[in-house]
Amino acid sequence: MEFSAEQIAQFLRGEIEGNPQEKVNNISRIEEGGKGTLSFLANLKYEKYLYSTTASIVLVNKSLALSQPVTSTLIRVDDAYQAFASLLNLVQGTVPRKKGIDPGSFIAESASVGKDCYVGMFAFIGENVKIGDSVCIYPQVYVGDNVSIGDNTILYPGVKIYHDCQLGKNCIIHSSTVIGSDGFGFAPGEETFQKIPQLGNVIIEDDVEIGSNVSIDRATIGSTILHKGTKLDNLIQIAHNVEVGENTVIVAQAGIAGSTKIGRNVMIGAQAGIIGHIILADKVKIGAQAGVANSVKQEGVILLGAPAFDIRDAKKSMILFRRLPQMYDQINKLEKEIELLKNQLTDKG
Repeated sequence: MEFSAEQIAQFLRGEIEGNPQEKVNNISRIEEGGKGTLSFLANLKYEKYLYSTTASIVLVNKSLALSQPVTSTLIRVDDAYQAFASLLNLVQGTVPRKKGIDPGSFIAESASVGKDCYVGMFAFIGENVKIGDSVCIYPQVYVGDNVSIGDNTILYPGVKIYHDCQLGKNCIIHSSTVIGSDGFGFAPGEETFQKIPQLGNVIIEDDVEIGSNVSIDRATIGSTILHKGTKLDNLIQIAHNVEVGENTVIVAQAGIAGSTKIGRNVMIGAQAGIIGHIILADKVKIGAQAGVANSVKQEGVILLGAPAFDIRDAKKSMILFRRLPQMYDQINKLEKEIELLKNQLTDKG
């Protein structure tokens, strides 16, 4: 599909600098460019490529001041990254979604499937499942008994949804993710561990996206909950009875232990570990590989390190840590000088 700069600017409410009839039919990274492609500049680290790219159209921020002439047609917008994302969503919306029930799938008689759905080869839909309209269930997906799935949700190949779980509207679950597996609950005995039955479920609200190979455990009692707009990267563990607030983002390989309550608009970096039974306030930011062992009750705090503490103190500590070898040598030198002075004073005495 082909778009002109004029059409794109109209959709984005942007301002054109250059040829309004310039046309594109593909996208590219700004450092690679290419005639007939559209690119964007959001990170100023890549500004040098703006002056050499052969991309036909480039989205830039209105605030960007040019230091050299450019050959591309520019469309100035408030936020180039957001604008680029909007365009990609527009293009994706033109791709027809799959529809129809593959004869190689299994759907229980007691299950209900809405209009314009797709159920792929070898997918399994259990008893009393309720599936909304325009849901896409790709091959080899397992949907257990009594599960409900909202309109326009997509389950990619190999997703497993255990019994009694609830998925909202417009969710995207990527391949090999497991929702509703047992929480890690065992009571220690004298010689063995006794399994604690996990009788709850998982509730995923609207507009949640979950990456591949994520495990979200069902609650022991009650529900493990991902609230509206939450975004999870790949390879994340969410333990039983965790509650994740609206519009929270968790990056790859992070782990959240049981019964922790995470606020709204929280950002958790890659490989971070959050201990169980604590609370993180709204808008808290946790750095990559941080280890959070205590509740964070103040909104907007940024934490780094393991154990994690305030970013300002963490940065000071990192500077000191890098200087430890030098400080060690200085201390050794001072000890030798002190010892020499002691010997001199003893000799004079």
